[in-house]
Amino acid sequence: MGRLIMEEDNNDEFIFRSKHSGVPVPDDVTLPKFVLRDSERYAEKEAFVEVGSGKRITHGEVVRDVERFSKALRSLGVRKGNVVIVVLPNVAEYAIVALGIMAAGGVFSGANPTALASEIKKQVESADAKLIVTNGLYYEKVKDLDLPIILLDDQPIEGTINFQKLLEAADKAGHTPPNNKSSDPPISQNDLCAMPFSSGTTGLSKGVMLTHRNLVANLCSTLFGVEPEMVGQVTTLGLIPFFHIYGITGICCASLRNKGKVVVMGRFELRTFLNALIAHEVNFAPIVPPIILTLVKNPIVDEFDLGRLKLRAILTAAAPLAPEVLTAFERKFPGVLVQEAYGLTEHSCITLTHVQKDFGISKRNSVGFILPNLEVKFINPDTAISLPRNTPGELCVRSQCVMQGYYKQEDDTAQTIDKNGWLHTGDIGFIDDDDNVFIVDRIKELIKYKGFQVAPAELEAILLSHPSVEDAAVVPLADEEAGEIPGASVVMSPSSKESEEDIMKYVASNVASYKKVRVVHFVEAIPKSPSGKIMRRLVKERMAEKIMRSSSSSSSSSPSQISNN
Repeated sequence: MGRLIMEEDNNDEFIFRSKHSGVPVPDDVTLPKFVLRDSERYAEKEAFVEVGSGKRITHGEVVRDVERFSKALRSLGVRKGNVVIVVLPNVAEYAIVALGIMAAGGVFSGANPTALASEIKKQVESADAKLIVTNGLYYEKVKDLDLPIILLDDQPIEGTINFQKLLEAADKAGHTPPNNKSSDPPISQNDLCAMPFSSGTTGLSKGVMLTHRNLVANLCSTLFGVEPEMVGQVTTLGLIPFFHIYGITGICCASLRNKGKVVVMGRFELRTFLNALIAHEVNFAPIVPPIILTLVKNPIVDEFDLGRLKLRAILTAAAPLAPEVLTAFERKFPGVLVQEAYGLTEHSCITLTHVQKDFGISKRNSVGFILPNLEVKFINPDTAISLPRNTPGELCVRSQCVMQGYYKQEDDTAQTIDKNGWLHTGDIGFIDDDDNVFIVDRIKELIKYKGFQVAPAELEAILLSHPSVEDAAVVPLADEEAGEIPGASVVMSPSSKESEEDIMKYVASNVASYKKVRVVHFVEAIPKSPSGKIMRRLVKERMAEKIMRSSSSSSSSSPSQISNN
């Protein structure tokens, strides 16, 4: 129950655990069975309601349609280990699609529907996908991928498979005989069920292999503190993208497990957001720092009677929350608990939590306490020696939630998970005397734009594909609204005629909107170490200085100034 420091392999290591004893993880259920267990008692209760359309799905309908869709997928030839790419915005049926894929033995892989067709194609090819689920709005992005396509809506597009008709056909087919010798072997907890894509601690996006056991274990750890009287009582905002591990696991699956309701929003628009919170009596809202900033600063918020809110808590993750923004939010929304969380796709979702049952709330600006069943240590990034309390080092975690690895990326996997099973996060933090964990910096080179991960290496590759660009370095620049924005220092060829604006437009034409380079500065050379590695901290400092000089010398905008459009 208390703090623990232990020894391993005869070497002194400072290993920290939860103040709580371990929680049991069932070893006989798949993720769909785990989250849908006992749903019959709540069959008439709403599980999902869609803002805008008003579409409502009950817990009983979720159970029915997960079974129907899994049966239909098997009839289409989906077998254990087959990856199905889902290209959808947040919709009421999203969890049915994902859990149906898993129940069929397939592997769910959500894709960002706002990504370019070329980016979705990379994910499809990297995952060796066998099938795509999308809707009419995003069909154009996947139509040329030479894979069967299931359409969620009723748009009559030749060559596609209609979702509802598929479910109806599964009903007519009846139940598959249990002793059917042609059926696949039973699904086990050690089988893969999800392959979200993550940029990891470096480089380009990779498929993260997660098993049923990984996700069940994570939910057991994160939900251990939910009191029995809260089951069926929580209404959660479903705005975080469901293709993201937190959206599908931390919102959809957690809510289904606790028989709550998810208020589904496809995109953020402030008035719609506030109306949804009030009309649907949302009491728990997972959001990101840019939305919190909007709630604090946008005068539209003052048009609403905030006294009608039933909101009890918000959870912020994906990017740091500035202390002054936190203070302003607490002043404007008194009584609403602000929870800061920390998690990774490679660790199945949440890793640290803000509230500990029986132990109160963590300190301001910490990312919380260690969850049950997890081991955490902090190491010197250069020597790998573990560090004591109050000493910043790379955060490493070991548990049943750690991914199986990156799909077909053995070298990247070996760099991320060491021989003793420790997942190296790339984030620098420490644990204090009261077991609060703080994240203070990061080793990894990812840029967090409004909570979305942007890999510098991807943008640098695009920049270098321009015929006039000789060298480039992309770094994160601080931004009040977005948290961080991608900025690029670019070395142009002597004969080039393009402007900084032209280079920004070139990158924008090749990536999803959230990945766009927002600042471009032409430079004579990119600072590099003797080994040839980009000295990103120096690049970042020089760009920040140039922006500061530019803003102080002129109030007029220029092509190289920050753009958040």
